[in-house]
Amino acid sequence: MTDTSRPERALLNTVLGQRQERPPIWIMRQAGRYLPEYRETRTKAGNFLDLCYTPDLAVEVTLQPLRRFDLDAAILFSDILVVPDALGQSVRFATGEGPLLEPVTETGLGVLRPEQALERLAPVLETVSRLRGTIDADKTLIGFCGSPWTVATYMIGGRGSPDQAAARLYALRHPEDFARLIDILVDTSISYLVAQFNAGADVVQLFESWALNLDEVAFANWVIEPNRRIVEGVRRVIPDAPFIGFPRGAAGNLPAYAAATGVNALGLDYATPLGWAGSALPSALPVQGNLDPLRLVAGGEQLDRRVDEIIAGFSNRPHIFNLGHGIVPETPIAHVERLVARVKGR
Repeated sequence: MTDTSRPERALLNTVLGQRQERPPIWIMRQAGRYLPEYRETRTKAGNFLDLCYTPDLAVEVTLQPLRRFDLDAAILFSDILVVPDALGQSVRFATGEGPLLEPVTETGLGVLRPEQALERLAPVLETVSRLRGTIDADKTLIGFCGSPWTVATYMIGGRGSPDQAAARLYALRHPEDFARLIDILVDTSISYLVAQFNAGADVVQLFESWALNLDEVAFANWVIEPNRRIVEGVRRVIPDAPFIGFPRGAAGNLPAYAAATGVNALGLDYATPLGWAGSALPSALPVQGNLDPLRLVAGGEQLDRRVDEIIAGFSNRPHIFNLGHGIVPETPIAHVERLVARVKGR
């Protein structure tokens, strides 16, 4: 039975398979450094993790892009690395360097404390609850977590890297220990996402940001299978829980990922050809994406043309308009306004 007590949430409905007249839009990292009000709030917080763990500030940052732009969703302001932090690993964010972690080794898994994770994440869940009571009823609220492989690359390598070599070698040299780490991350992610749904999230996104650089066997073992387990585990508690999967750089592995994980919608990075996606992916599968963030920085007529090409390329299926990766700090606000207006057909 249709719930007529609230307005329709176009983005949620798209995730659930309903094609819209115009695609709904949100922007990965939409609450971020390209906004002056974000930079001001970030300064007040002191450090990045305090910003994530302070509900008053996290709610404010989440709402900032919705005040400026006619976006169809709010996404929880947090970070994928709150999970290793909640597990007890040392995590800090250094200006100009990004995240820095004390690397986990094969003898160091014992320092992780899964039993304490949800308690540590309680402020993030409070942020979700406050947002559900604050955002307009027609806006979709998106929760998220990092997928196990991606989070593990940071936990093992101690920082981001272009090839994830430390984690790849760890998985090959210490397969049992690596499997233990993945199990911890799967179980923690299930509990965390269930709690996000219970706090008011409409849909959650799995960020598999480092899905590239894996051969097909490693991709099946360390990307597809852990993501499948998370979706299945959450749905044991929250039946039919809606998921967006975003395996950045998955390329030819995308069809297998979509089929095996059970996600409702598939995020596409900007290197994914529109024609290939149209022919390789099931015709009813909702997709999300996939504008190159630097096209948004450049702006002008090329931006309009590419927006139109993407909308036309996915016009025969449910489609959520988004970037093919996160918005970058140097993006002009006027270009975001232009993008939203173009997608909305104004």
